[in-house]
Amino acid sequence: MKKILVVVGTRPNFIKVTQFPSVIKNHPGLDCKIVHTGQHFDKNMSSVFFEQFGLQPDIFLNVEAGSPISQIASIMKALEQSVNEYKPDLIVVPGDVNSTLAGALVANKMGIRLAHLESGLRSYDRTMPEEFNRLLTDDMSDYFFVTEQSGYDNLIQEGKNKKSIHFVGNTMIDTLVAYSKEIDSCNILQKFEIKPKKFLLMTMHRPATVDSEEGLKKLNTLVKNITTKYDLVFPAHPRTIHNLEKFGLLTALKQNKKLILCEPLDYFSFQKLVKDSLMIITDSGGIQEESTFLGVPCLTLRPNTERPVTVIVGTNELIPFDEKLIATKIESVENGTYKKGAIPPMWDGKATERIVEEIEGL
Repeated sequence: MKKILVVVGTRPNFIKVTQFPSVIKNHPGLDCKIVHTGQHFDKNMSSVFFEQFGLQPDIFLNVEAGSPISQIASIMKALEQSVNEYKPDLIVVPGDVNSTLAGALVANKMGIRLAHLESGLRSYDRTMPEEFNRLLTDDMSDYFFVTEQSGYDNLIQEGKNKKSIHFVGNTMIDTLVAYSKEIDSCNILQKFEIKPKKFLLMTMHRPATVDSEEGLKKLNTLVKNITTKYDLVFPAHPRTIHNLEKFGLLTALKQNKKLILCEPLDYFSFQKLVKDSLMIITDSGGIQEESTFLGVPCLTLRPNTERPVTVIVGTNELIPFDEKLIATKIESVENGTYKKGAIPPMWDGKATERIVEEIEGL
């Protein structure tokens, strides 16, 4: 029996592994346990996701919140104990968060083979902590599961062994496909009293935007401009709300009748909003992929993306945080001149199956 330990810690991680238990059941020679580090620990950020997916982690490390250093150290210490008990043949780490790096370091120090899910993605922006997590994890990995061509190209350029690189597709799309009925039947639009394609969806969480008074003032101006014409749904991270309050900007936002300012949403509700929005404005990573698969225009307010296929093939565009340019892009969606995207290769809902087949043959 080959034992696989999958390490997750944040909402984007959970979404990438939902199909592992059901797929592995069809492979009697494999045993899989999912360990949740606790990096995202509150109900909205964590447990509600597992409840919706009917997915319970086999091991919960329950690490405490803290600085990135103390958190990574706590995860590694707790994970070492779990590895000693389970004795996996392979550790799988998805994505680029602190839990990813912690899992990779534990595998490396304990002499266990490591597979990186979503390997080879690069923003080439060294101001992003995630970029180092990606680079370091790939440097320690034995096997590379790639979602898009850029990932393959980057790994080859970095001198990785071609035989260890597996172009499998995108497991985030597997989850989107598997739960499409639940997403479609979600009543979040009725709850918010909005109509399909008559609202915009916004997510903003990067420190450059939400941790400074200047960034938040720009955000407020953008919200004001959009809501002169459209409803705007903005699920805001608790840190964003705290900072808006700190700089005295929250009251004005709450008084805006066209703005729906809410807490982070459960998976089905959020994906229903993605699917039915006229356009998405974001600084996040994963939503670029989901909007590309669903054919929804997406503006990413960043100078770079680690997911270039969403721009080259999909519906995503990288633009600076410029209110006039954003307004022009919204107009292009209204008049039908916004670019038409396509679904990237192997984003078909079967990436997890391909990964498990590769693992079986390792």
